[in-house]
Amino acid sequence: MGRVTAYARQISWYWGSLMGDNHYRRYVEHRSRTHPGDPVMSERDYWRMRHDATERNPQTRCC
Repeated sequence: MGRVTAYARQISWYWGSLMGDNHYRRYVEHRSRTHPGDPVMSERDYWRMRHDATERNPQTRCC
């Protein structure tokens, strides 16, 4: 059963990466590492900024 669980976790991680589930977490880690002490955008503001960027430059979208 351990191998099935490991595969399920890997698939879940891969699917989450494709769908962008971990983008905000990676952004927070990057900001805290490169700009310690600076404020970090809220998750809502982060996704709004990402959405606005694709509206201004549609070539950045995959679909």
